[in-house]
Amino acid sequence: MQLKSTELQTNIDNTLAAVDLGSNSFHMIVTRISDDGGIQVIDKLKEMVRLGAGLDDKKNLSEEAQQRALACLERFGQRLHTLNPDNVKIVGTNTLRSAKNSSAFLRKAQKLLGHSIEIISGIEEARLIYLGVSHSLADEGKRRLVIDIGGGSTETIIGEKFTPLLMESHYMGCVSYSRRFFTHGNITKEAFKKANLAAELELENNAYEFIKTGWDQVVGASGTARSISNVLLGEGLSDGKVTLEGMKELRKKLIKAEHIDKLQLSGLDEERRPVFVGGFAVMYALFKTLKIEEMEISDGAVREGLIYDLLGRIQHEDVREITVARMVERYSIQAEHAENVAKTAITIYKEISKDWYIKNKFYKQLLIWSALLHEIGLTIAHAGYHKHGEYLASNSDLPGFSFQEQQLLAALIRGHRQKFPLQNFEALPEEYFDAAIRLTIILRIAVILHRSRADITIPQLAITASKNKLELQFPNSWFDSHPLTLADLENEIELIEPTEIELTISGA
Repeated sequence: MQLKSTELQTNIDNTLAAVDLGSNSFHMIVTRISDDGGIQVIDKLKEMVRLGAGLDDKKNLSEEAQQRALACLERFGQRLHTLNPDNVKIVGTNTLRSAKNSSAFLRKAQKLLGHSIEIISGIEEARLIYLGVSHSLADEGKRRLVIDIGGGSTETIIGEKFTPLLMESHYMGCVSYSRRFFTHGNITKEAFKKANLAAELELENNAYEFIKTGWDQVVGASGTARSISNVLLGEGLSDGKVTLEGMKELRKKLIKAEHIDKLQLSGLDEERRPVFVGGFAVMYALFKTLKIEEMEISDGAVREGLIYDLLGRIQHEDVREITVARMVERYSIQAEHAENVAKTAITIYKEISKDWYIKNKFYKQLLIWSALLHEIGLTIAHAGYHKHGEYLASNSDLPGFSFQEQQLLAALIRGHRQKFPLQNFEALPEEYFDAAIRLTIILRIAVILHRSRADITIPQLAITASKNKLELQFPNSWFDSHPLTLADLENEIELIEPTEIELTISGA
């Protein structure tokens, strides 16, 4: 039976996909939302790309590594190109966070995938890992310590049910430690000592807080944990759990082999062999430092976390909304004033979003969030508070926000008053440049209209926009009783000149 177009669209809209561009492997998961609101996996793909191995001493990605990655993404793109962009989430982690020349690569990658790529922070990666793990295990009311050793970073999280309580991201991973300490595949007792010491130093600042918080269960996620589990089981050193005693015996076997090419270990996947020892050294240090005795293995990881995060947004449970609300409370923002600015900004946005080509769900959300947080910098000082606000938005851990989303949020907060900082917007990803400028101008006008901070009624405006023009027509005689607003708007015409957008005010 042939599906009607509406039926086909329903099936497509019920499909969610997530891609994790890790430092060692690229993972894709495609799922369908079932009738009861649950998730059914319909496709999974994984390729060992070793992107992190292509980073040189100057943090530039080699051409060879980029080509390996792009070839993989071309295959992934064939599966993703029919899906609704709102139902696809693709994230880059440690290597793409670190690479200085990632911009050109990301443009090519996004073209092949047909969807945008978000770079996420280590803490956001930790949140997604915990979300994926917690949905893959039965809820027994236990407090969990979750460990995920990736190619370039390691995330440790303590949480209860679906809520992370303590999160950290460490600069150590199976690829980076294999390259740094086990050069050319050589395995020595001295190399292990150096690797363990480096990992212990990396963990030192947070170990006490983690141990003090405590846990009932330890869970390992992703390839390194599963690989160690498989080897311990294959070698008869455990029943499938990762144990400290089993790793002590395995460590002896690794040192005895002297080189990765000589490793004869049951359960060791050949693709994992080049980075196994580095990942093992990180895990061994975690067990010793955090006093762990045994660990279970989970099927959930970043990619599953992305799926449940997407599902939450579809069901209007966006963690970014919670993050913004917490920021408003944490920094004692005058919520009523911020909400008035947001309402006016959205009123203007609705009138001109189509003509200004910014009619987009995310842009609307971004405008609201920036309005709610535009005075966040007042917690530091009134002088230059928009600059302080930019700093806080750029450098805070904001659960749910990608690196690019934080950049955009910070840019709007920075640009909401005084001279328009065009140079800040030029540093944004090219595809967001025009939209960010237009959203900021809308925010600036909303802020001006509420400068008195009184709960006043904004007059009915006639608003028109074209490519580089914006006209605000106020009711006749309104400015007679609002001369300060008129002065602010006339000053605004000059302040936004660097954007090449012409603002016209009529009704005076």
